[in-house]
Amino acid sequence: KGKMRLKMKDENPVIDAIKTRRSIRQFKMESVLDERVDQIIESGLWAPSGKNNQPWKFAVIQEPNLKNSLASLTHYSSTIQNAPVCIAVFLDHSRVYDRTKDILAVGASIQNMLLTIHSLGLGGVWLGEILKNKEKVGELLKTGKNLELMAVLALGYPSEKKKSGERDPLDKKVILRR
Repeated sequence: KGKMRLKMKDENPVIDAIKTRRSIRQFKMESVLDERVDQIIESGLWAPSGKNNQPWKFAVIQEPNLKNSLASLTHYSSTIQNAPVCIAVFLDHSRVYDRTKDILAVGASIQNMLLTIHSLGLGGVWLGEILKNKEKVGELLKTGKNLELMAVLALGYPSEKKKSGERDPLDKKVILRR
C-alpha cells in the first residue's frame, strides 16, 4: 500500500523504456552479436560527464573460463556464469577531475547501457556486490591501477518473464516544491 503501480504504456518511448526496464538475471543460452554489444557500449559513451571527460572504460567478458573466474568473485556467480555477455565498467582515474561527479557519470553510462539492453529486446542486470572484490577483478582482467571497478553488467536474451514494478509515490520522495 502507498506504492505507485507501473503504468505499462506511456506516450513517450523514453519514459516507457525507463518504466518497463527490469533487472533480468536468467538468460537463454543464445549468443549476443558483437554489433549489439558495441551498440550497448556506445550508448554508455553518450552519457553526460563533467567537462565531457568521459571517465569510463569497459571490458567485455564472454569466454566461459574467464566468466567462471569472474563469477567466483561474487555471491551472484550463477548470473555471471549464465549470461552470454558481461561488461565490467570501470572508472578511469587518469580522466578523473572530481571523483563524485565522475562516479555519477559512470552511473549515467551504466543506465544508458541498461536502457539500450532493454530497448534491444535483451535483458540485463547491474551487479554491484562484486565490488567487495574489485581489486581481484582488476587483477583477473589485468586492468592496471588506473581503472577502478564500478559494476558488472550481465546481459543476454531473457529466459525469465519481466515482473511489474512499483515505486513510492512522489509525495514520499519530493521533499520541497515551492
